[in-house]
Amino acid sequence: MENKNQYCVIMAGGIGSRFWPMSTQKNPKQFQDILGTGRTMIQQTFDRISKLIPAENIFVITNKEYIDISHQQLPQVPLENIVGEPVMKNTAACNLYMLNKIEQKNPAANIIILPADHLILKEDIFLKKVESAFEITKENDYLITLGIKPTRPDTGYGYIQFMDKKNETYFKVKTFTEKPDLEIAKTFLESGDFLWNAGIFIWNVKSIKKAFEELLPEMTQQFSECEYNSDAENECIEKIYPKVNKISIDNGILEKAKNVYVIPADLGWSDLGTWTSVYENAAKDDNQNAFKSKHILTYNSTGTIIKLKNNNKAAIIDGLEDYIVIDTEKALLICPKDNDQLIKDYVLELKNFKKGEKFM
Repeated sequence: MENKNQYCVIMAGGIGSRFWPMSTQKNPKQFQDILGTGRTMIQQTFDRISKLIPAENIFVITNKEYIDISHQQLPQVPLENIVGEPVMKNTAACNLYMLNKIEQKNPAANIIILPADHLILKEDIFLKKVESAFEITKENDYLITLGIKPTRPDTGYGYIQFMDKKNETYFKVKTFTEKPDLEIAKTFLESGDFLWNAGIFIWNVKSIKKAFEELLPEMTQQFSECEYNSDAENECIEKIYPKVNKISIDNGILEKAKNVYVIPADLGWSDLGTWTSVYENAAKDDNQNAFKSKHILTYNSTGTIIKLKNNNKAAIIDGLEDYIVIDTEKALLICPKDNDQLIKDYVLELKNFKKGEKFM
């Protein structure tokens, strides 16, 4: 397939506070080897998509303070393709920013948007689905999303409801629903016409630009003030970013656009959003405990994930069932897996301590 018109944007700006204490402000989870594979999350994302897209067409959008670490971890990506946002403004702003940069280089571009920190076990299927999506967006004014067949009524994901088939490959999207409660999630699963929203999007420059102009006109106007891929770009971005509305691409564009289609995909996917999802994807011993170190002994303990910063440290765990134990140089977290959604709250409270910031 001709791929000079194919581009990728890797979104890598999050702080990953649900992964505290391993994920910190200085070193968020996308730059860490969470599953112990030898490659960090952002490196795995790059490895995957670079089989389809040349490195010079791959962009990273992150926070200004993560430009250096992104460049260290992805030396193949040209430094000018690693772009830092001055402030965090959710995903609509960063998508529009990158759209303008790529359009200036190639108005015929087809772009795939990838989160930096997702796990995809079935890589071959992923690449086939992406190739299909590029074929569709090359010819049509469609905004494409990959939808994951749900395996459980998860309340942590967004859901996509689809309707009539265009063909066997993709379906028209009827509704997007952000993180439903458990009862609603159960009805979604039973109905069979809902997919998880993986946050992976494919579109051509013209289609997504038109959607921004129609649905987020003020933001489109703000970003049109800058001259992209020039010496003046940075100063202009610094000036407009504080004024830009903080909204996700899902809420701002995809929930309202009439030309959104979904490609169902069984990718062995997880957004690795919590320690429980890491536990689910980790190797486990006979007692269903997940840990890598040779110096950990467990007694009367099951279903527990244990991560030590120092693999030369010994740990003895007795009597823990379904727990998270994460030890780093600066902090120790011990909490039930059922409470993993509360880790963000723990971190906020810790910040209120005297000098609490140093643990973030």
